[in-house]
Amino acid sequence: MNLAIQIMMLSAGALIVLLCKVVTKEIPNGTVFKAGMVAVISIFGVAWMADTFFDAHFEVLKAALAGVVATKPWTYAIVLFIVSKLVNSQAAAIVAIAPLGVSLGVDPKMMVAFISASYGYFILPTYASDLACIGFDRSGTTRIGKFIINHSFIIPGLIGVGTGCIVGYLLVKVLL
Repeated sequence: MNLAIQIMMLSAGALIVLLCKVVTKEIPNGTVFKAGMVAVISIFGVAWMADTFFDAHFEVLKAALAGVVATKPWTYAIVLFIVSKLVNSQAAAIVAIAPLGVSLGVDPKMMVAFISASYGYFILPTYASDLACIGFDRSGTTRIGKFIINHSFIIPGLIGVGTGCIVGYLLVKVLL
């Protein structure tokens, strides 16, 4: 599916360039291109680094987290949240942490309850949509603050993840 999406996007871009008589020399000067390139480099760099780190240290991380997650299963959500920031992907975080949770004996119902904790990549504004919003906003209201983590996405993101985890936990406790 990933390859099909890439082929379709590249084909659409080629058709736009050919049919709309785009001046190709001006493409690198556009705000969309610049924001996109920053996003691509940010995402691939962070994802590659995180994947390398987790592959090399999986057993050490498992041993370090075993005691905490086994005695306090809600900490699984915190681990998932942090890892999702490091890998910049919800799916990659779940792929990395779900097997760890199962091997540590975390109740699968709790793992499902805390699935929204996998959306932690808003903590640092390095994700493509965040960078694009900041790059496109001419009003200056969508911005990165002085301390990097005080940006326009932090409060809505924390509210969303926190609410999702609480609602998931309550649903699991009430329904299951």
